[in-house]
Amino acid sequence: MIRLALPAHLQTLAHVDGEVELDIQGTVTQRAVLDALEVSYPVLRGTIRDHVTRQRRSFVRFFACGQDLSHDLPDAPLPDAVATGTEPLLVVGAMAGG
Repeated sequence: MIRLALPAHLQTLAHVDGEVELDIQGTVTQRAVLDALEVSYPVLRGTIRDHVTRQRRSFVRFFACGQDLSHDLPDAPLPDAVATGTEPLLVVGAMAGG
């Protein structure tokens, strides 16, 4: 099981507390995790990725194992610690402004 930590506003939208656990078959990638998330929680479609392009929204970041994975390719394998469920993949809403 993959552990996915969502920001508070997405937890509220999906009616979940804390981390979400997802079962991923095959290689664990950002695309695979987000596809599984959107199947399990359809209300989250379009919140993390654009509906049409399926690209990460600008103010959403992915972190795991102390690394910013936001600009990794969507089909690049996630770290082993994420794939085994030892560490969560963190979805973080970025902030901008002054």
